[in-house]
Amino acid sequence: MSDLITYSYNTPSSLLKDQQGDQLFLSNYSEVQKKTNPCFFWGRLKDPHTTARCLIALSNVVQSSFSLSPFEMAKLKDPIVTAGNEKIRFEGFSHCAGVYARVDVLPDGHDGEFIDTGTTNVDFNQPMISSLSRISKSEHMLLSVGSKEVSIIAGNRKVVERKVPLPVKWIKGLTSVQLFLADTEHRFTFNRMQALQLFQSLPSGSVKTDYYVLVRGGRAQFTPVKSAEAVCVGGIHRLKLIAPLLPMADELKVFAHPDMQSTTWQLYFGAVRFSLTISRDSWRGFSGEGAALEELLEDIPQHWVDLTDNYSYANHEFNPTLFALEEDIDMQKLSSITARLSAMGLLGFDVDENRFFYRQLPYKLERILSLNPRLKDAEKLLEEGKVEIVENTSDKLEARVQGSGVKHVVIIEGEKSRCTCTWFAKHQGERGFCKHVLAVKKMNGS
Repeated sequence: MSDLITYSYNTPSSLLKDQQGDQLFLSNYSEVQKKTNPCFFWGRLKDPHTTARCLIALSNVVQSSFSLSPFEMAKLKDPIVTAGNEKIRFEGFSHCAGVYARVDVLPDGHDGEFIDTGTTNVDFNQPMISSLSRISKSEHMLLSVGSKEVSIIAGNRKVVERKVPLPVKWIKGLTSVQLFLADTEHRFTFNRMQALQLFQSLPSGSVKTDYYVLVRGGRAQFTPVKSAEAVCVGGIHRLKLIAPLLPMADELKVFAHPDMQSTTWQLYFGAVRFSLTISRDSWRGFSGEGAALEELLEDIPQHWVDLTDNYSYANHEFNPTLFALEEDIDMQKLSSITARLSAMGLLGFDVDENRFFYRQLPYKLERILSLNPRLKDAEKLLEEGKVEIVENTSDKLEARVQGSGVKHVVIIEGEKSRCTCTWFAKHQGERGFCKHVLAVKKMNGS
């Protein structure tokens, strides 16, 4: 299966300059065009200088990689934008999918009209980034999310958009990263001066060992020495991506996964937020974590997705209780509704508000569900009759799964699962279940 989805835009994005200010129009692409309105949002950004800098930082994340070859890094990628509920969110991953970034323009950050709501891919090419870098603090800028123009004009320059590839890793990353975000806990809050002092202790170069962030004697610092209250940060050099934004930020909050599988660094600029979430190690991409696989074991009814469109709009809080009541769905399935829709990437997570928000990915459902090779391998094991349950009690489930010349033993006790395969021996369950555990769970209906 190709690791790229190639697509082209109907029209290019554009940045138009006139006497009234700058107008930014973002072109869109979707496999599932349910809406005919060509524009989701149109209006003025109240802090265009800060927003432009945050979008440049997002673009830097999108163009970076911490584990791929130069050939793979040469493939440009473009962010995703969701407009609705008085918010505009830009999202993107690094090439290796181990860094996730988001820019949130909150209700007080714009003065405009949400003509419609939706999620789309946007084109960020280098001429646009160059134009955004020229936005001054005194300038006005209008933002339109949708298809408005056929060229990019900055000063006396005109740029025509070219075709770009979209990586499957991004779709897979969206199905995993919000599950990590939903489990994160707030650990530190730093003002601008404290944040700048903290990043002064950031080690130079590419660091292969773990570092920790802690507060000692009232001063925040990064250190290679582990302590009880410290937060572990793997691949700490990736934090340099947000260093240029620190002098403008009012505040920095640090969130950490309970098992230190990810950390989130959120910067606040009035009505604009910038979030950077990094995986446990620089070589680990969220697209390969497998955190969502168990939630996809049970088939997801297509009408659930259709109903979500009826009760959730872009950036609105997802309310599973209302969803279940209105459609007479068993209340015992409430947790699985949220979990499975999250596992499909249809829900994002806001760590400040501690709740999921809805995004409509512009891809067909069958494409999203076909991106997990371990899940497909588990289904193949079941189809070929290679799974045999030898013990099934209230406390323990044991099975034998036929592998290549060997039978693997799978044991599930409560929430703990283990397998004798090399995948489990290597990852110890930190990157999701192996195909053998998934096959046993699906066969048992657990």
